[in-house]
Amino acid sequence: MAGRSSRQAPKVAVLMGGLSAEREVSLSSGRGCARALREAGYEVVEVDAGRDLAARLAEIRPDVCFNALHGRWGEDGAVQGLLEWMGVRYTHSGVLASALAMDKARSKEIFRAEGLPVVDSVVAPTVEVQARHVMAPPYVVKPNNEGSSVGVYIVQESANGPPVLAPDMPAEVMVETYVRGRELTCSVLGDRALCVTEIVTDGWYDYHAKYAPGGSRHVCPADLPEEIAKACQDYALHAHRAIGCRGLSRTDFRWDDTKGLAGLFLLEINTQPGMTPTSLSPEQAAAEGMSFAQLCAWLVEDASCPR
Repeated sequence: MAGRSSRQAPKVAVLMGGLSAEREVSLSSGRGCARALREAGYEVVEVDAGRDLAARLAEIRPDVCFNALHGRWGEDGAVQGLLEWMGVRYTHSGVLASALAMDKARSKEIFRAEGLPVVDSVVAPTVEVQARHVMAPPYVVKPNNEGSSVGVYIVQESANGPPVLAPDMPAEVMVETYVRGRELTCSVLGDRALCVTEIVTDGWYDYHAKYAPGGSRHVCPADLPEEIAKACQDYALHAHRAIGCRGLSRTDFRWDDTKGLAGLFLLEINTQPGMTPTSLSPEQAAAEGMSFAQLCAWLVEDASCPR
């Protein structure tokens, strides 16, 4: 698309909503980013990304698309491919990195090949997972290609049998060894790792704990031994580079603090982290002196095509 005059405020289309199970989260992220970008001086158009997205963008003619979509289609390379085809600069990761990160099994293969610590897991048919234990409890069952802790089940050692999963679960799911301990996460912005956050909940950090008021508490920076904080930052940066991420990513960990460094495991990487002002990545940026508006503006200035 043709560029705009350098004397005009760049026009930014904030893509939000979309078609995935994480639509409501994306709307919250997108609205927050749109407000911040207007505060930073950009011309902003909010776009609820439906199946007419290509036509909407052709009409709007943005200089940059700020990708605030979460979940499938917006986070898995599909929208990124559309933007590449249209020649529109966009934020966050490109087609391949987005697709790899969204597929937990494939990204885990890359992490393992890179020597990063990951837990054992298998991808199995959902009907089989509900019929028998496909690995010895305790274990976690989750979709292989969704985010935001959508559809996560923990099967404890005391479970009488395999889990009963929701009817909208995909035909195949990931089953992975459950790691007891503390929930940690670390964002990467460009080529540097930000500080580490500990997420404190009464139970598992599931969808409710992430988004319901009072569902979780963030300790940022986390109160950790220096060795563990540094390892999280190193692993997060390594994972970001191994997948080929751009802009902003966030890597999640579990740490069994009774085992030191040997108890730290990388769970997954997120190429479209939550972007409300109180989400994890913006909090980490704020802890290092970057306001939410500055973070959003940084992402816009980092945008490119191809990615």
